[in-house]
Amino acid sequence: MTPADLVVGRWGARFLGRRFPCAVGRGGIGEKHCEGDGITPAGRHRFEAVLVRRDRHALVGRAIGPRDGWSDDPGDPAYNCLVRRPHGYRHEALRRADPMYDLVAVLDWNRHPPIAGRGSAIFLHVWRAPRQPTAGCIAFRREDLAWILARWTPRSRVLVRG
Repeated sequence: MTPADLVVGRWGARFLGRRFPCAVGRGGIGEKHCEGDGITPAGRHRFEAVLVRRDRHALVGRAIGPRDGWSDDPGDPAYNCLVRRPHGYRHEALRRADPMYDLVAVLDWNRHPPIAGRGSAIFLHVWRAPRQPTAGCIAFRREDLAWILARWTPRSRVLVRG
């Protein structure tokens, strides 16, 4: 562990010497078993991509377009991947009216290769309300997430501890 690692626990996170309030999955932190269990997976994770609503934020990352979605359907050949909408399988829209996905860091959870049903889309994203539990992602205040993403390095990791 280094100061450049984002260390996440149930009630907060620390990164580069600063502490941040955050929210984790409604099922807590632990061993993830299946899609929809609400658990934030414990362990060491990497960022695979940063996605940004360019009309709402200037941070560097891949622009989220109006047709972008994320497949959360275990029967989809594109399960746990970015998809274009409309999409013939269950998916989540990434471009939303609320600010939740204005900034998104995609973690490497269940990605190479994705195992159907093990759980999809573990993101760092903007929280709905202070510390309101997520479906398994890690959520921060918009300003805090922007600060973290602006200082992220290729050596940084996300360490999730139960």
